[in-house]
Amino acid sequence: MTETRYGLVGAGYFGLALGRALANLPQARISAVYDPEHATRAADSFGAKVHDSIEELCSSEDVDAVVVASPNWAHSEAVLIAARNGKAVFCEKPIALNFDDCSRMIEATGQAGVLFMAGHAMNFMSGVRRVKSLIADGAIGEVVFCRAVRNNWEEPQAEVTWKKRRELSGGHLYHHIHELDFVQFIMGPAVEATMVGGNVAHQGPGFGDEDDLLLMTLEFGNNTFAVLEYGSAFRWPEHYVLIEGTKGAIRIDLQDTGVTMRTSTGGETFLLHRSEEEDADRNRFYIEGAADSGVLFGNPSMEPSLWLRGMIEDEVTYFHGLMRGEEPVAEFAKLTDGSAAAASIATADALSLSLREGRKVRISEITG
Repeated sequence: MTETRYGLVGAGYFGLALGRALANLPQARISAVYDPEHATRAADSFGAKVHDSIEELCSSEDVDAVVVASPNWAHSEAVLIAARNGKAVFCEKPIALNFDDCSRMIEATGQAGVLFMAGHAMNFMSGVRRVKSLIADGAIGEVVFCRAVRNNWEEPQAEVTWKKRRELSGGHLYHHIHELDFVQFIMGPAVEATMVGGNVAHQGPGFGDEDDLLLMTLEFGNNTFAVLEYGSAFRWPEHYVLIEGTKGAIRIDLQDTGVTMRTSTGGETFLLHRSEEEDADRNRFYIEGAADSGVLFGNPSMEPSLWLRGMIEDEVTYFHGLMRGEEPVAEFAKLTDGSAAAASIATADALSLSLREGRKVRISEITG
């Protein structure tokens, strides 16, 4: 059986991690790389050809699918070029920095008839998958409320990465879209959104211009709600998702790693990742002060932690399986047609508009 050849657009920290995970799969090869800064190192590692442009890579006959792991602001261009050349696409989150670009990407890949998968890796955590299954089975009744918190403190940096510049990364809300995406996977697309906050503690040299304290309220209709809290202005770091139902509740703790479900008839605790070793590795990540993920995850000289490698391995294994003709899983359907990623960005756009104009915003104002 012939191998599947992947072209890598972006070979920094995350691009290299995605490339390594793919290269370790059977019948998979990284055949091409484009990155203005890091291409040579990646190409040498994979035995791949360096290309001078995204167009050249995507039009190569030695590429079957394109993996887009460039900086956030550049995702949409790469996806559109890949679609124009009839290539399947795996695109890292956030797939774009506004809903209009998401719509163009979905339309282009749809018209080309190619697979378009969003890299929302949180959905591939084994504990998260079990939570979805428990909720679908009615273990905690009807979900009425979610609270998602992703907070830490960031010190000034000698070099401000692109991830700290709002025009390039989208800031905390877009770059850390995972929890917003997950809440909408559980509760469906939001109907109305409100956000307050700003940059309260990170002005001056050594910082970017992103807001460091964001407080969000989402309304889903039928008396169901969510609140989210993001930022880097918090000296007491927290990272969790709490899901409240009519018969019980589930807490996904991404810092003191693990998942706990409580119901009127008892409860249970289970792993967040694939093994006790991976959960313990995530615990160390926070205990040792590595919570400044916006800085750490921008360093291409560092290899991802064990727990993060596990998530990456599982999501690219799924993508590679689809490329090899395996049957899709219903659970991930919205990840492989762009709809979940676009819904997250639409809500993020509504939240951003709410902050700018100081009012509640209906998501339909963004989606039309």
